Amino acid sequence: MINSVRNTVLSVLNKNNYGYISPADFNLYAKQSQMELFEEYFSSYNKAINAENNRQLGTDYADIRKTIAEVIEGFLMMNNLTPVFNNSFSVPSLTTTGDEAYMINTIICYPVILNSGLIDALGSGYELIDSTANFITSGVQVGDVVVNSAVPPYNAVVTSVISATTLLLSTPLFYSYIGESYIVLSAEDGVEAEKVIESKIFMLNRSNLTAPSTIFPSYVLNNKLYGVDQSVVTVYPTAINIYGQVVCTYFRYPKEPKWTYQTLFNGEPSFDQSQLDYQDFELPNEDEFKLAMKILQYCGVSIREIEVAQFSIAQEQHEQPTFSQQQ
Repeated sequence: MINSVRNTVLSVLNKNNYGYISPADFNLYAKQSQMELFEEYFSSYNKAINAENNRQLGTDYADIRKTIAEVIEGFLMMNNLTPVFNNSFSVPSLTTTGDEAYMINTIICYPVILNSGLIDALGSGYELIDSTANFITSGVQVGDVVVNSAVPPYNAVVTSVISATTLLLSTPLFYSYIGESYIVLSAEDGVEAEKVIESKIFMLNRSNLTAPSTIFPSYVLNNKLYGVDQSVVTVYPTAINIYGQVVCTYFRYPKEPKWTYQTLFNGEPSFDQSQLDYQDFELPNEDEFKLAMKILQYCGVSIREIEVAQFSIAQEQHEQPTFSQQQ
């Protein structure tokens, strides 16, 4: 879609020789335009919920809330959080989870450790073999979480309890060397943590009646950890401090779009999506028109042509209004 959007933008600009936008400038405007539309979806979803509560939203094909939710949920991720210090875990980032969190949805804790130890035999990788363990008496069941904090992909789900000493996993975790450590967490005892502010958590911890527990955990979102600029999630009780015990569901930022090229054709850069840093827009195809019009607005400011910006604004208003514009 990104090449189609760029061709539309250049076609409008070249119609009256308004100017030329370089690939670098286009990529910058594309990033900002995609982010604008991305944030607009959350605002539209909020308005759709309000309209539904006021009985002003249609049903079946007229239920626009479902359409908005499908787009938003395309950015919903679920990943383990990496321990930073004691019971503090790193917020999803490029270095820990491969993406950045736009908004944290839920924090899920798995406080109950059913078993832990070292593997003493290598299978296909999908097997966890520990001759010293008894997974049956430990209460390990299908669906429980197995964590290997040393080797990616770090965790898997138990798909079958083959014997007292062998588990079958959903993802190969143990195929590197004998002696890798593991823990098995009870999925049945997983619980959502309550978010509280930092001043409140100290008040809660002062009382045995209100202090967070493994049954009712809490977490605090901090922008700094002991003066270091690093966003962390601090989970209470402090006994929850092992990799795999804290899972975060969050909405990630859209990936930065990048129109790539390799060679020049008749003096113009030629589109090449085989480049390693190529990235298309992550919004649905129906947003192609909106993206082109928003990029044109940035172009109008860049080349100091008010007519370009006015044209794109007029086209946006002429188009069938979005739900957010109707409200």
